[in-house]
Amino acid sequence: MKTVWYNGKIYTMQKANDQVDALLTENGKIVATGTYEQLKEGADTEVDLQGAVMYPGFVDSHMHMIWHGQKLLSLDLSTASSADDMMDMLMNKGKQAAQGEWFLGEGWNENNFPDKKILTRYELDKVTDTPMLLKRTCRHASLVNSQALALAGITKETPDPEDGVIVRDADGEPTGYLQEGAQKLVSRLIPKPTEVSLTLALTKSVDHLLSLGLTGAHTDDLGDFGPYTVPLQAFKNVIGHEKKFRAHLLRRHTVFKDVMASATYGEPWIEPGAMKFFVDGSLGAQTALLSEPYKDAPDTCGVAMHSDEEIAALVALARSYGEAIGVHVIGDLAAEKVLDAIEANPAPKGKFDRLIHVSILREDLVERMAKLPVVLDIQPPFVASDFPWAEDRLGEQRLEWAYAWKKLLDHGFICGGGSDAPIEDVNPLLGIYTAVTRRKPGETHEGYLPLEKLSRFEAIGLYTTGSAAIIGKSDVRGQLAVGFDADFTVLDRDLFEVEEEAILDAEVVMTVVAGEVMYTR
Repeated sequence: MKTVWYNGKIYTMQKANDQVDALLTENGKIVATGTYEQLKEGADTEVDLQGAVMYPGFVDSHMHMIWHGQKLLSLDLSTASSADDMMDMLMNKGKQAAQGEWFLGEGWNENNFPDKKILTRYELDKVTDTPMLLKRTCRHASLVNSQALALAGITKETPDPEDGVIVRDADGEPTGYLQEGAQKLVSRLIPKPTEVSLTLALTKSVDHLLSLGLTGAHTDDLGDFGPYTVPLQAFKNVIGHEKKFRAHLLRRHTVFKDVMASATYGEPWIEPGAMKFFVDGSLGAQTALLSEPYKDAPDTCGVAMHSDEEIAALVALARSYGEAIGVHVIGDLAAEKVLDAIEANPAPKGKFDRLIHVSILREDLVERMAKLPVVLDIQPPFVASDFPWAEDRLGEQRLEWAYAWKKLLDHGFICGGGSDAPIEDVNPLLGIYTAVTRRKPGETHEGYLPLEKLSRFEAIGLYTTGSAAIIGKSDVRGQLAVGFDADFTVLDRDLFEVEEEAILDAEVVMTVVAGEVMYTR
């Protein structure tokens, strides 16, 4: 069936301000562009946009779809503005805690608190005597209560794991704050989610993403929930039947061999991606790996998740299957270590290694990156959430190549835009807004590192042309042109013309995947 879409602004994203009058779609593809008068005769049905504005479907280039759904279903601490506020939220929820069951929450961020206070296990003990685990917004650190520490056997004598830190007080007693791999000492005790619970979380997640105008996401879920078959089956249960959404699945190194041996997907809705692994942690938790000590914590340079030898072995593993890697690198030393490994063992012909986040770089690293087949997976919302305290972590001298989205684009790097949800708000409008303004919503200053502001076309491109290009789909996705997928995000206003603050006020009129309306306002 052929459908003509007309009576609205239709931005192709082929070049700045490029528009067409109408589109004709058939079997999930755009088959013609032109005027309404030209296309209507060949159409079986019509969709009147009623003055709304159509863009290529927005795609989040980096998130965790199942975690996002779980966050929507659990206690969300991301709105806590102080330690007291967080305690109030916990106490209210604690009244409902079932005896013996785990008390779970996530999203807290002490950098949003006036005094930067991190709660201790003794304060958490006042909430409930059931075991508790509260994941920090970055998920690179957690808070646990005394009951959880006891169940995990963590005492004053317990040594730190190689890939993490058990934070201790002046007497050497664990405070309940666990960084990086130390979290696993507790989290491994929590019963693994089932296919049913993951399907429920993923359904919640996809419905929410579609309501925000997202037609797809690149997501890291295989490896966090036991055998990869469980989350993969959840994706198959949710996507590709009545609910269309394009999920590009990164494949965690911990399950990569098993995935490569036996996984089947469900293309074009569910497709495989690069092998994913972490090299460092987060700036907020002071576990991002820096080449020099933190300015506000001179006793640490962060946490290395793998040794140089292990990084080289992981790259070799991906190459043995002819695959690229997708690597979490926040700090400059983390980026340096990955570049060393990639230079020694380059990506196969036609493949591009994905550097995820690249928040803190150096000019010498950028010069090395430019010589390699790498693409960059950046998160504009990090600017809004990490500043102004990021300068306290780094010091002024390291800001030149911090969150340097504009310079990276100007250097010719292919960049896709994502949220890292549930770490950050998944709304793509927030990502576009922060890329353009470099500030938090409601702030009125010129922006954090304002020379790194993107144009509207560049910012929207991160979520359209960029997200398509970093997975090698620039010939079929990310633009509105003949032969491209009929994936559309339709908003009630023109993001190229409204005032900056009004970007966040845009409402989704409809979300269209493969020519089918998956969400309407």
